[in-house]
Amino acid sequence: MDHARRHYLDQIRRDGVTLAPAVAKAFGAVPREVFVPDGFYTGDGRRVLPADPEFLPTVYSNDVLVTKLTGDVPVSSSSQPSLMALMIDALGVQPGMRVLEIGAGTGYNAALLATMGAVVTTVDVQPDVADRARSALARAGIGGVRVETADGYTAGPDGRYDRIIVTVGVAGVSPHWLDRLAPGGVIVVPVEHAGTHPVLAVRNGAEDEVTGAVVCPAGFMSAAGPLTAQHTGSHPQPTVFAGDLDETAEQRWDPALDALAYRDLWYAAGAWHHRVTRAGVPRREQTCFALVDDSGAAGAAVLPDGRVLASGPAAEQYTAVAVALAERWWALGRPPMRAWRVGLAPGGDPAAPIRVPRTWTLTRRPDPA
Repeated sequence: MDHARRHYLDQIRRDGVTLAPAVAKAFGAVPREVFVPDGFYTGDGRRVLPADPEFLPTVYSNDVLVTKLTGDVPVSSSSQPSLMALMIDALGVQPGMRVLEIGAGTGYNAALLATMGAVVTTVDVQPDVADRARSALARAGIGGVRVETADGYTAGPDGRYDRIIVTVGVAGVSPHWLDRLAPGGVIVVPVEHAGTHPVLAVRNGAEDEVTGAVVCPAGFMSAAGPLTAQHTGSHPQPTVFAGDLDETAEQRWDPALDALAYRDLWYAAGAWHHRVTRAGVPRREQTCFALVDDSGAAGAAVLPDGRVLASGPAAEQYTAVAVALAERWWALGRPPMRAWRVGLAPGGDPAAPIRVPRTWTLTRRPDPA
């Protein structure tokens, strides 16, 4: 165990994450294995138990630990540690701050926040998940955390919070979160965009203005209910292209874009065109971003080297749009995700509205890392 935990922070930093001293101290202090006492599931659905030899090495790796499935669908997990670190850093937690967490999961994230001195209320709509998180926090000896079973949309019990962190993918920001946020507060939340859930740091502004700054790329399990309601700006759902695709535009970058730059292009394409989403392409392990037609099974996929693969009756049209999006991004100097500001406006279900992305503004320079 000591060997696995000793290299844990190195595993997180290996993905390019700079850990602030307080964040590093929390990750080094909180025993992650206590929060998965019944084991977890691998990507192929196999269950790993505490007695298995790979249990501790995987717990102390930079991996998501899926802890609950409904059928084959993951519905609860311990998020990837590097992503957790980025979100906690964006939160700007100081000792004594009141933090609301939407999505208790295993309780590990709340434990990290409490270890940094926050007073945490964490809510989960699944009673069994909330119960297990409460038990894990007690076993770990973590105080300063209240676990409640509640619909995250409502923000749970009454309270006022300096910070709110959301650990499930949503289509927009609940107005109840904004109502609970203290002046100068921030909501760190993964909001759906082009088939993924980039993390936004959302703030209340003057005259009912709500804006978000992009923090980092991410993928999360989606919430249920009004938090994932469709709206006029919704992108198509992630899809898998059917059949073979033809190469309709040749390679334009050598070497190909690295993973982060490709995500930057993906984000820009989604800001500029509403038909962009995540797509699986036959005989390719990694998903790509694509413009899809109304069937969801055809369109044009853009690869990291700039090639375009397309199919369907509108293949030529979607190829031309994909190439134009790539050229536009390149001509603007390959702006990173962090250079975008998002305006959020009322949308979703009128009976349970949310604030959804409506405008995207490319700033001259990204915020300092």
